Amino acid sequence: MAQTGRLGPPEKFSWDRLKKRARDLARQAYAGQTKAEVMASDFDEYVKLSYGEAEAIEGSVRLFPAARTVAEHPVAMHILENGKARLIEDTSSLFIGGKDADAAGFRVMDSSGERDWLAYLGASYFRASGSRGQYGLSARAIAVNIGLSEAEEFPDFTDFWIERVGEEHFIIYALLNGPSVTGAYRFDSQMGQTGVTQDIRAALFFRKDIKRLGIAPETSMFWYDQSDDHRDSDWRPEIHDSDGLAIWSGTGERIWRPLANPDHPRVNTFQTQSPKGFGLLQRDQKFDHYQDDSVFYDRRPNLWVTPQGDWGAGEVMLYEMPTDRETTDNIGAFWTPKEPARAGGSMELAYSLHWTSEDPTKNVVARNVDFFIGPAGIPGKKVIAGASKYVFDFEGESLAGLDRESGVEIVTNLPEDAVLSSSAYPVVDQPNRWRAMLDIRDNLTEPLDCRLFLQRGSDALTETVITSLQA
Repeated sequence: MAQTGRLGPPEKFSWDRLKKRARDLARQAYAGQTKAEVMASDFDEYVKLSYGEAEAIEGSVRLFPAARTVAEHPVAMHILENGKARLIEDTSSLFIGGKDADAAGFRVMDSSGERDWLAYLGASYFRASGSRGQYGLSARAIAVNIGLSEAEEFPDFTDFWIERVGEEHFIIYALLNGPSVTGAYRFDSQMGQTGVTQDIRAALFFRKDIKRLGIAPETSMFWYDQSDDHRDSDWRPEIHDSDGLAIWSGTGERIWRPLANPDHPRVNTFQTQSPKGFGLLQRDQKFDHYQDDSVFYDRRPNLWVTPQGDWGAGEVMLYEMPTDRETTDNIGAFWTPKEPARAGGSMELAYSLHWTSEDPTKNVVARNVDFFIGPAGIPGKKVIAGASKYVFDFEGESLAGLDRESGVEIVTNLPEDAVLSSSAYPVVDQPNRWRAMLDIRDNLTEPLDCRLFLQRGSDALTETVITSLQA
């Protein structure tokens, strides 16, 4: 525990008390968050105060300092034991070199004390590492009006309560406050063999009507991959934190949407009743596909959301923005319920997050593991003008033992006159791997999205790939 002199007097704390506080806060006018009185002057000073030897609280929790352009709002930090909370009133000398700053967030160190596996910093952002000890994409408590013409809102975590359960097991409580919504959150977080799991409970209270409410939002970066011409961008073959959105719909259908770096912001919606799961994944985890020995894109974790209970009708949404650099997150994915969020209303829900380097979508149907776009036609012969070749590689046990005579077919939603040629076949010397190739006309107006999977008889052998066709 932190030194006794740092802590305020004990106060009763419970989940019900936190929910009441969030409910009462929603009945008050939003006053905004004040800036920290003592903060790092810029990003460089923030780094110097954050990383190195410094005192920890609760054995392995290190505080992040408030910093201009990084996280300017102070956050109240409480230590929770046996139902009693004590505010950390004095954060002096908790940063590198014994220097002072207001706290803006925190991170949890592993048993070695050399790296962290869980971190909360800025607005309602947080992230965890996968089983390969690498950070990548981030999560948020809530998304408000993302991908609309009006400005997006970013509610803040204003208070944290940290309860140590075990060496790598913490329960984090948080109070959320924003112009349109308040909330109480509980994060039961554990580091294990397959990465970090978090069981989350949330109670939301709405100050205003919200046009688009994003539940369990994820934020990631996709600049380019093997299907893009990136020679003018960077020497590395691929740069992305995630390469696709996976959805397990309420009907049982498995969907894969490869990510893209579009010319203009765009939103794709995937309607599903009672989703079983969704998440942004980094399926490609081969070093030679990235050649990055600095930030290791091949080690970036997947983030899988599993709803608890029936979430009812709604949509999984994917928001993609253009980017020309790897330091800008341009991808968002979240669930938005069909029932609108109205002023004075409330919502309670539960879900789990799994931050893992394993692919949580491995199951009885094959997965789309590669996607390429190129000129239409046969290699070595004249290119077919006005068309593009789309190549989808699938891999999985459902394809085992099948050959060209097994009756495997490509199923798409494209009209017959849009497809110049198509074929599906097993890739030579690549076990349980099939390739689907289509030459598709470029001048299509409808549909903009292609849905494709492999089928044998009435059985789907693969997940459904949904991708936007080139203009």
